[in-house]
Amino acid sequence: MKGVLLVNLGSPKSPTPKDLKPYLEEFLMDERVIDFPKWLRTILVKGIILKTRPRRSAKAYKKIWWKEGSPLIVLSKKLRSIIEENSSIPISLSMRYGNPSIFEGLKELNEKGINEIFIVPLYPQFAMATTETINVLAEKIRKESFSHMKFTTLQPFYNNVDYIKALTNSITEFLDGKKWEHIIFSYHGIPERHIRKSDITSSHCKIDEKCCSSSSKAHQFCYRHQCYETTRNVAKLMNLKPENYTTTFQSRLPLDKWLRPYTDKTIESFAKNGTKNLAVVTPAFVSDCLETLEEIGMEAKEDFKKNGGNQLHVIPCLNVREDWVNTLVNWIEYWHKTPKN
Repeated sequence: MKGVLLVNLGSPKSPTPKDLKPYLEEFLMDERVIDFPKWLRTILVKGIILKTRPRRSAKAYKKIWWKEGSPLIVLSKKLRSIIEENSSIPISLSMRYGNPSIFEGLKELNEKGINEIFIVPLYPQFAMATTETINVLAEKIRKESFSHMKFTTLQPFYNNVDYIKALTNSITEFLDGKKWEHIIFSYHGIPERHIRKSDITSSHCKIDEKCCSSSSKAHQFCYRHQCYETTRNVAKLMNLKPENYTTTFQSRLPLDKWLRPYTDKTIESFAKNGTKNLAVVTPAFVSDCLETLEEIGMEAKEDFKKNGGNQLHVIPCLNVREDWVNTLVNWIEYWHKTPKN
């Protein structure tokens, strides 16, 4: 019997330092998020970051917390419910960090007699810290607790035609009737070394102006290439000229080389150089969360206006848009109807 496990990033139980600490510890101690040797990661996370970050992060979460709970969790639950209403297959929801956990999601499906699972990481692009860590943990849990199960994982859908159409529709509909001069496609940042570690050719990824646009097997696991491809495909569908859009990367830790250009610096630069109306879309996320609602929707808006800008249009994530939900349902139904090898 077949079933589906949707997996998103996760969220703390509440916007308090007490609940932020275990959530951040689980997240930052993941060797695919901070890929330092365990002894160094432990010193950095438990000895330094967890001393101050929970309090600071709690303040940020409080700004965006909904009455129903964490926006990402609320939206993910709505997505699951709508998909279940439109699909003939049992659907479970898990978070990579926090709850409901991947173990809980698999347990729920197991109790329904399901032994063939379609894992759907809710990330358009592949990265060590997103899709890979979900698959690795799911497989570990399978071996330890559900060895009878068989997994199939949805591949990154960064260039899937239906996904690109849904993303393009969301942008054009939101910007309809609004004044804007430029669109920033802002993706979650990762360290440059993650790109090189994921390079299956061990030689292609130079992180320059050429490698992401030249053909290579490395693109199958290259987050940077997949981000630029998402931008390129949407820009093509929107008939945007190169001077009308920019790809950037948000969120980073100090003392390390992360993907550039940085979103905050780019937004500041546009404001200082006279751009009055700017649009930002965040295609690394399918559900609005702290990074989209607070980092872009509040901090970036404030910085843009402080540096001379007028209006920063923050385009919502796909969330539970009908065309996006239909796309997911079609992928799930196609998998469900595909005979086992």
